[in-house]
Amino acid sequence: MKNVTLIATAAMGLESVVANEVKQLGYEVNVENGKVIFEAPVSAIPRCNLWLRSADRIRLLVGRFNTTSFDELFESTKALPWEEFISEEGKFPVSGKSVNSKLYSVPDCQAIVKKAIAERLKLKYGLATKMPETGADYKVEVSLLKDIATLTIDTSGAGLHKRGYRIGQGEAPLKETMAAALVMLTNWKPEYPLIDPFCGSGTIAIEAALIGQNIAPGFNREFASENWDFIKSKLWEEAFQEAEDKANYDQKLEITGSDIDHSLIKISGENAMEAGLGDLIKWKQMQVKDLYIRKENGYIIGNPPYGERLGDKDKVAEIYRDFGSVMKDHPSWSVYILTAFENFEKQYEQKATKKRKLFNGFIQTNYYQYFGKKQKGE
Repeated sequence: MKNVTLIATAAMGLESVVANEVKQLGYEVNVENGKVIFEAPVSAIPRCNLWLRSADRIRLLVGRFNTTSFDELFESTKALPWEEFISEEGKFPVSGKSVNSKLYSVPDCQAIVKKAIAERLKLKYGLATKMPETGADYKVEVSLLKDIATLTIDTSGAGLHKRGYRIGQGEAPLKETMAAALVMLTNWKPEYPLIDPFCGSGTIAIEAALIGQNIAPGFNREFASENWDFIKSKLWEEAFQEAEDKANYDQKLEITGSDIDHSLIKISGENAMEAGLGDLIKWKQMQVKDLYIRKENGYIIGNPPYGERLGDKDKVAEIYRDFGSVMKDHPSWSVYILTAFENFEKQYEQKATKKRKLFNGFIQTNYYQYFGKKQKGE
């Protein structure tokens, strides 16, 4: 097998971030809504699962075709080369979704795709009875959009945000993939200090440390495709070795996470230890109005409370005012804040240099960006 077509799925608004990551791994990309599509050698499956920080998961594209009837769906699915990917013993559960398509019954589409794949595999493997499905997982998805069916197999297993280090979390934790994207959307470099004054369970600070030391985000977990026959174990070994070789554990970092809640500071420290970062990150229990900044030319990246619950808005507005008051004295610092709070700029008392719409889960937010005025010598 020479090349495969892969789809890195992305949260809305993060497609360009994911595309840049894929390009940095050496692959050419096409960008669509919510996905980055690229052709690459089979070795890209381990590499992308290990390295992509902001993608949700990596899907293997088996086929894409027009279909307006169940018969067409069955025949077109059966015509695809499933045996190139799914082993004789492989389990292949089918999930589905349908948007603006004549084939709107998702359960029927799933059943038809399942039957078509089984028929194809039985024929290719010379089986008279049904497929055993006792081996590795090959989770198939049939996605119908405006009468175009896209059939993929999930190579990741658990979503790529599940890095394996989060042993504790707060009420509304930020996904690890989003936290990494927030860092990558800045100009932060590991030689600059970085503070998250609303750190919660520490995700932004931990992701920044992994970026700063060039540690592959998937180094601490397993992937569904590690057990697939057509991906030689040597490719996984080489990918993990590449991750080990490229990590820069000696890179000094000055990253601090603080929060008003002392129990979250404890959780943050435990999560950082689980991520293999030891006490590389400093954790402090404090209110944002007590934030004390000593150095010039630093970065603040934060995901503060949004004030969504009734009665919280005034409290959150006060936090933003206090935060703005502190940062007025530090014009060399760049500030990046993700929030759904409508009047953030008014309370912070400064208009953002740039705003970017992002979705934190299902919540539409703005990523407010304030570029610091660098001091001399920088």
